[in-house]
Amino acid sequence: MKLTPIKLSLLAACLTANLYQASAQNTDGLNAFSEASYRKYVSEVASDKLQGRLPFSKGETATLSYLEQQFKALGLEPGNKGSYLQPVPMVSINTNPDPQMKVTGANASFDLEGLKDYVLWTRRTDARIDIKNEDLVFAGFGISAPEFNHDDYAGLDVKDKIVVVLVNDPGYYDAKQFKGKTMTYYGRWTYKYDEAAKHGAKGCLIIHDTAPAAYGFSVVANSWKASKLYLDPRGHESYKCAFEGWLTMPAAEKLFATIGTDYKTMLAKALAPGFKGSAMGLNITTGLSTTCKYNQSHNVVAKITGTRHADECIVYSAHWDHFGISKPDAKGDSIYNGAIDNASGTAGLLELAKVFKSLKTKPERTIVFLSVTAEEQGLWGSAYYAENPVFPKDKTVADINMDMFYPYGKTKDISVVGYGQSELEDYLAEAAKTQGRHIEPEAVPSKGMYFRSDHFNFAKVGIPALYIETGTDLVGKGKEAGLQMHDNYNSTVYHKPNDEYDAATWDVSGTIQDLQLVYLVGKKLAYSAEWPKWKAGSEFKAVRENYLKK
Repeated sequence: MKLTPIKLSLLAACLTANLYQASAQNTDGLNAFSEASYRKYVSEVASDKLQGRLPFSKGETATLSYLEQQFKALGLEPGNKGSYLQPVPMVSINTNPDPQMKVTGANASFDLEGLKDYVLWTRRTDARIDIKNEDLVFAGFGISAPEFNHDDYAGLDVKDKIVVVLVNDPGYYDAKQFKGKTMTYYGRWTYKYDEAAKHGAKGCLIIHDTAPAAYGFSVVANSWKASKLYLDPRGHESYKCAFEGWLTMPAAEKLFATIGTDYKTMLAKALAPGFKGSAMGLNITTGLSTTCKYNQSHNVVAKITGTRHADECIVYSAHWDHFGISKPDAKGDSIYNGAIDNASGTAGLLELAKVFKSLKTKPERTIVFLSVTAEEQGLWGSAYYAENPVFPKDKTVADINMDMFYPYGKTKDISVVGYGQSELEDYLAEAAKTQGRHIEPEAVPSKGMYFRSDHFNFAKVGIPALYIETGTDLVGKGKEAGLQMHDNYNSTVYHKPNDEYDAATWDVSGTIQDLQLVYLVGKKLAYSAEWPKWKAGSEFKAVRENYLKK
């Protein structure tokens, strides 16, 4: 029988599939995982020696040195043009808003008080920004989402005006819209500011509502800092709103009452089909002063070059940074060690590098191990990498992100943050079966956690990204105990000095199992020609398809 090119192609595909199936059944690498080596890594990354791992500090220098030494010792190659480091130019913008915002209308004039009624900051580096009698425009949810046939900006002129928008997305209020209670990227506050700027708005104010925001206004006020970090915009400036901010619900109700309506009525209008935004007939006057300081932090990049498809890569990511040294707590501890957040993920990155390097059959695709900076300050290290990748986005198969492994033992489940986004979760489900486990959606999808860690910057440029969270169904203890474990950490340890490594109380057996799962997902991709896809309804699907089809 003569083999035509098509038949040869089909035969090659079958052979590749069979070879992969044989590889998938091979346990090569699984036995290389070690609780002892993982504990060594996490204890070092969370140690006082690294001084809380704050960018631009001695703690950063010590952290970078440690990670570079470990990747070298494991035999990994430098991942960035002969270096393990990728410089990340940044700017610290210290914003000093005026203490009041004056509101004027046809029938009223009043002042709103800073921090009490609103919070403002800016991403611009101008020394002084003045807002004088600028028009307020109500723009619904501030969303332009073609896949949901929703555009709050359709026919609305907001250029050089201040847009007032609602928090979250329509699905939170109406299960038939968007993805119901599962927040989409369109509900994220960062998206709303970027979209307002895209339409030329001078400023954007989000109305705070505790339930759909998933946190009280005190969280917004307490997290406001006069100084915020951003990527250095010099040389590639893009338009940004003169200011971004939040309004309290009482402040918003005062605005609406002035024009003869209320929040409930405006929410209903924004949810109605065919909603059209409109000018509010109100103006505001306020201002901001800024001082800027430029500096440079670093991502750490190491790799194992693929044997057959070296130009294609799978990225494992985790952020190395935390909050450094601050005011002492009640016990006198002032070092924010960030053991779970995120020494645990950084240690996982080193453990995975060790395992992949131990493989008898080397990966066919390149494996990149990326430890990024400034996650705690706004996901800036991963944002910079996504804009300046070592491997271009059309050659990056997937990102697998690790942010906080809870050290409380084995679980029957594994949580997928952003469940329903990509085929990577199907690969994870397949791997979980080998451990007698199953995947579960995150407990509270309305919080939008998929948009709050470093994988998100890969998703934004279309690269399928997987983000797992420790499961809640603890072996021998049950789901209630697991949920309590999560709650206890979030309420008493998260972002506090007592997030420390404790050899006596940490049970990392579950962490090792979770690392084995993400290893199997990456290994499947490393020995195949598969390109995981975004699922129907994902807001990132069109982004990927647009450049892959070119």
